[in-house]
Amino acid sequence: MSRSLCLTRRCLGLVTRIECAVRPLSGESGLWTLICAAGIAGSQPTAVKAQGPFHGPFVAESVLDAIAENLVVMGYEESVEPSIWCLHIQAELRRVNATRGRCLSDCQFHPES
Repeated sequence: MSRSLCLTRRCLGLVTRIECAVRPLSGESGLWTLICAAGIAGSQPTAVKAQGPFHGPFVAESVLDAIAENLVVMGYEESVEPSIWCLHIQAELRRVNATRGRCLSDCQFHPES
């Protein structure tokens, strides 16, 4: 099991690239997320999506493995090239952590209301 993966597919002279990474969410909650960035190689990703939260890294990695298996069936191949969209993935992780923090603090019980 890997905590990051890069897959590519050549089609009509273009190379489509998908980078995925399993990352821990902030805090000591034991929650993890899977973030994927996709687009044309050599440019900015056109989509960055997060899935989860998952309880532990092994659950998130099993989801990553299942996604990779499906993409291989669709013609994608694992690439050994280094990650080029790690900053986009990191920015999405920050956004997810900020959203989680806001939801946790906004969900307060106010019986006097």
